[in-house]
Amino acid sequence: MTASRDEPAGGWVDGAAGLAALEPAARRRLARLPVARLDRGTALFRPGEAAKGFVVVLSGRIEVFLTGPSGRDILLYAVEPGGSCVQSTLGLLGGEEYSGEALTASEVRAVLIPKPEFLDLMDGSPAFRGFVFSAFAERMQAMMHLLERVAFQRIESRLAAALLDRAEGDEVRATHQELATAIGSAREVVSRRLDAFARAGLVVTERGAVALRDRAALARLAAVSD
Repeated sequence: MTASRDEPAGGWVDGAAGLAALEPAARRRLARLPVARLDRGTALFRPGEAAKGFVVVLSGRIEVFLTGPSGRDILLYAVEPGGSCVQSTLGLLGGEEYSGEALTASEVRAVLIPKPEFLDLMDGSPAFRGFVFSAFAERMQAMMHLLERVAFQRIESRLAAALLDRAEGDEVRATHQELATAIGSAREVVSRRLDAFARAGLVVTERGAVALRDRAALARLAAVSD
């Protein structure tokens, strides 16, 4: 993980979601690691690369994508504070190479736990091991929900859910292509659905953004399962 700017190591462990129960020895080891600041759009890993360490996200959002043979991307999952990257965990524990690509979706503060340190903590710290496996289980459950949505949920429902999930206030800063990637669809399909949402008064589309006008209606639409 290459950082654009660094900040000194210190008390980051106390503020890290999920690490409150760490043993004192494990806490001291982690506290020595530096905090990295990553600009939006920074690539953390790409397909075919080996996992170099375990990333603890302190703030911001990292998105992991999978690219199909046709070149179309799908958003597998996002890593936020308290979460984990399934592909990194599999790579560190099982030696699997990355099949996806991870990009920062915002400015991110994160700590990279190098592979040797990660493996030592997995062996010697029950609290750290519990954090890793708990976050891994939650991420796997979220990926199962993604498969269900892509397989069974209508495009309109998936798009409404994506808009609500990404909204900052009443605005979503995303292109039609980014929204299409997030829901596993094509840009042209998303554009047509957004036009329909706009005609119904649910949103107002702008260049590179979507303004939400009826969150309650979008929430009802997102709840439709078929």
